Amino acid sequence: MTGAKEIILAEPRGFCAGVDRAIEIVERALAKFGAPIYVRHEIVHNTYVVNDLKAKGAVFIEDLADVPPGATLVFSAHGVSKAVQQEAQARGFSIFDATCPLVTKVHVEVAKLAREGYEFIMIGHKGHPEVEGTMGQLDRGIHLVEDVEDVARVQPAQTERLAVVTQTTLSVDDAADIAAAVRQRFPKVREPKQQDICYATQNRQDAIKIMSPQVDLMIVVGSPTSSNSNRLAELARKLGVESHMVDSADELQPAWLEGKSRVGLTAGASAPEILVTEVIGRIKALGAVSVRRMEGIEETIKFPLPKGLRLDESQVNPVSLLHANGPQT
Repeated sequence: MTGAKEIILAEPRGFCAGVDRAIEIVERALAKFGAPIYVRHEIVHNTYVVNDLKAKGAVFIEDLADVPPGATLVFSAHGVSKAVQQEAQARGFSIFDATCPLVTKVHVEVAKLAREGYEFIMIGHKGHPEVEGTMGQLDRGIHLVEDVEDVARVQPAQTERLAVVTQTTLSVDDAADIAAAVRQRFPKVREPKQQDICYATQNRQDAIKIMSPQVDLMIVVGSPTSSNSNRLAELARKLGVESHMVDSADELQPAWLEGKSRVGLTAGASAPEILVTEVIGRIKALGAVSVRRMEGIEETIKFPLPKGLRLDESQVNPVSLLHANGPQT
């Protein structure tokens, strides 16, 4: 017996509209064209999702040279650089772009303002594929800052036409602090009309803020490579709650639950609900006796699929990852 009596489920949690769309693009491509379907980079940053799609015939690659001529290629939800787009087109692949539309919005804004002579400061994490994709929209004139200290060091060629853009999966509070430092140093900087951090990232972080005072322990379901999942765990710790991130129920340690009466449970935007269900089962097996859902925002956003992926009834996959969630309590 662990002492944990109650599980409180965050609302909202788990898949966002961009992740839903990206997975559905791969599943529909597999159903329509057959395996293999090649995907540049992990379609989303979740081990379970990637392994599930591998089992169905998706092949994940980083180098386009690993894709045979004439193959079907899907770009991941994180987006790709202009160079990758051009190379894929030159190699003659049949391409479906699963870039999240909220990331595409940033790409469009960068292209538009670059034509007007703007340079850019990008707030984000070096090496993250979304950052590489956004910075790769331009050959020059886009500068990455990862923290407030970087803002003091950045050296744009001019400051009259300077704009700021943001990785969509950052800590809302950290990004606001960095943006404030950018404004202080470059008072004329142009900011996006709507913030670049996506609605799902914002909503899941807001839910953590509401939940944290109510729990003794926070469990975040998400893979180590998932930026938005990591930010959820970090935020709970900043708010004074012991927090652990797990890729699956097997990673949950009974010792974490010792002496804890209420366990908060959430999931990053790339983590499927089936993993949450399994974690609930594991915590119950360790002694929890009830599950309570927190009130929260209901997300109804849905993004359209690319043309060319309509399926007839014989091609519809009844075991789609998007609907394999099972009971939650």
